[in-house]
Amino acid sequence: MKVRLFTAAGIFAVMVLISVAALNVGTSAQSGNTNSSRQRVASPSPSPTPRSQDEETLRSDEVLRVETNLTNVFFTASDKHKRFVSNLKREDLRILEDGVPQQIFTFQQNIDLPLSLAILIDTSRSEERTLPDEKVAAQAFLEAVMRPQKDEAAVVSFTGDSTLEQGLTGNVSRLRRAIERIEYVPPSGLIGGGVVVGGTPPISDSQQMLAGSTAIWDAVFTTSNEVLRDSAEHTRRAIILLTDGQDTSSQVHMSESINSAVKADALVYAIGIGDRYSYGVDEGSLRKITEATGGRAYFPRNESELRDAFAQIQRDLREQYLIAYAPSNKSRDGSYRRVTIELINPEIQKQSLKLTYRPGYFAK
Repeated sequence: MKVRLFTAAGIFAVMVLISVAALNVGTSAQSGNTNSSRQRVASPSPSPTPRSQDEETLRSDEVLRVETNLTNVFFTASDKHKRFVSNLKREDLRILEDGVPQQIFTFQQNIDLPLSLAILIDTSRSEERTLPDEKVAAQAFLEAVMRPQKDEAAVVSFTGDSTLEQGLTGNVSRLRRAIERIEYVPPSGLIGGGVVVGGTPPISDSQQMLAGSTAIWDAVFTTSNEVLRDSAEHTRRAIILLTDGQDTSSQVHMSESINSAVKADALVYAIGIGDRYSYGVDEGSLRKITEATGGRAYFPRNESELRDAFAQIQRDLREQYLIAYAPSNKSRDGSYRRVTIELINPEIQKQSLKLTYRPGYFAK
């Protein structure tokens, strides 16, 4: 094909020269016409791309594919007093995938990536008493953590249904207003204490059931798939979940919500809060979903501890290490790969540090 293009160009050039000679145009004009002919041959056309360009494109794609094959693992380190440790070095640890040691390509400290956050606020009946404090703490957290032109956040409220109060935005005022308008809306006829009296009947039994239920795992699943998937590239994604952990009506299992967060590369931080006297807090479920995604669970007992929990989440998101490696298993079959980080420095091992990280990923 390249030969045919060259031959056509040659014929065209000969015809131009004959025409020029017939018109007695000077040598400079001949040169100009020849250059013009070359430009026409080199310009884009509907003709298929020459093979040499295909090969060049292939080489570029190969370079890009190597870059995207790197697996990034963020982690934090803290001592037994929950103080952050920021002096680890590359030689202090190793990383394994499915039990196989991996070659580390990158090790960096204090990675401060832009943040893409989703604040999930439980507005079910068990949160009625604590909701005002939750809203104040969530607003203060966003005002402290958000940086102009860098971070973004969304606000979602949920009971049996999930409601996107505010999509991803960097505008703190919009986020504050979105949280402010969240309120507990009792099911039709409820007057408190679990007593339901007559009154305007609900539109449907299913809506009445949803209004009085809690679908935590549905909320996490939906947020991972429909909110954080639209977040900017190369950001640190996290879900801040304010709930008592008492799920009563989710359509998806907890394991499905965990997988959705892992696939979205989102940490889940849970703040277990609610009416402990009437409903209790399911600490086990909240610990499970946070540990499986690389986040943490907090169980504040008062407003001060609630603010402390938000402050520690902020530090978690800012003071991180990054390990990047190219998996020795090159297959991209969608399977789950278990990741383990081990401290191998004997002196560091004596400190009994706690490493917090995502324990695995799906090889997409």
